[in-house]
Amino acid sequence: MLEVSQLSRKYGSFLAVDKVSFTIGKGEIVGLLGHNGAGKTTIMKMISGYLESSTGSVIVDDVNLDLNPKEVQSHLGYLPESLPVYPEMTVADYLDFAADLKGLKNNLKKSEIKRVIKATDISAKLLAPISTLSRGFKQRVGVAQAILGRPKLLILDEPTNGLDPEQTQHMRELIKEVAKDATVILSTHIMQEVEALCSRVLMLHGGKLALDAQLETLRQSNHLLLETSLGAPGIQSVSAIPGVENVEKLNAEEGVNRYRIKFNADSNQRELAALISQAVLAQKASLFLLQPELRDLETLFKEVNEGKFDIEEVCNAA
Repeated sequence: MLEVSQLSRKYGSFLAVDKVSFTIGKGEIVGLLGHNGAGKTTIMKMISGYLESSTGSVIVDDVNLDLNPKEVQSHLGYLPESLPVYPEMTVADYLDFAADLKGLKNNLKKSEIKRVIKATDISAKLLAPISTLSRGFKQRVGVAQAILGRPKLLILDEPTNGLDPEQTQHMRELIKEVAKDATVILSTHIMQEVEALCSRVLMLHGGKLALDAQLETLRQSNHLLLETSLGAPGIQSVSAIPGVENVEKLNAEEGVNRYRIKFNADSNQRELAALISQAVLAQKASLFLLQPELRDLETLFKEVNEGKFDIEEVCNAA
């Protein structure tokens, strides 16, 4: 649905985005991550047509952005991090204005405005000037204008910024609903949002695409966590199992020893886990826990930015 090819952007001699390419299909919710200055906002602006690229192309639903910008933008919804609203306008007037900009007319315009008001739960503030709204309500107004016209591509930059926990959950459900008929790019610094909503992650570093992978795959590691009554002498039987590279003792308390077991990338995790459990039980020790160690997204993000992350190792482990 969205094809980004060799996209670059220069500001004078500074290369903000360097030959970034990726494709996103209909119904995908993809997280766009990176430190400040990594190129996220520049990429979103180029995809939306707000900013021209120096090189490369953007194709949305088989339409080239450079050749038909208005057609692409008519099927696009965009929530920038700092929404350019008119503070003197009421919420109702602003949505009416946004609908006009998207070319919505007559009954379709009315029905769409009613739909987004209900979807974002802002009916109580329709006649309030935008300048009087809290940060959370302004954010919901921004999302309302972004989903007007049922866009095929929805770009959201920090959509839950300023929302309380209940509003955040409501926003997550709304994004999932929109994704049934659209492609969604979600940029956020809140890793929980990515884990709750996204199936795939794009990570930028220094203007380049450092990582493009399924979140489920990224979480996998070539480590198992073991909790057992087996002590130091007995654990040698686990270390001797073919495929086990290293056994690290983490801690111990009240007869429970915890270990992290690293295995070869080409080992079968299930078969290895069976052999480990057999080795423990053969020594009449208790097996309290044996499970894969999953990476959290914060750790992944740190590893990518420090150049310590090996995507091939993860894919092999998975």
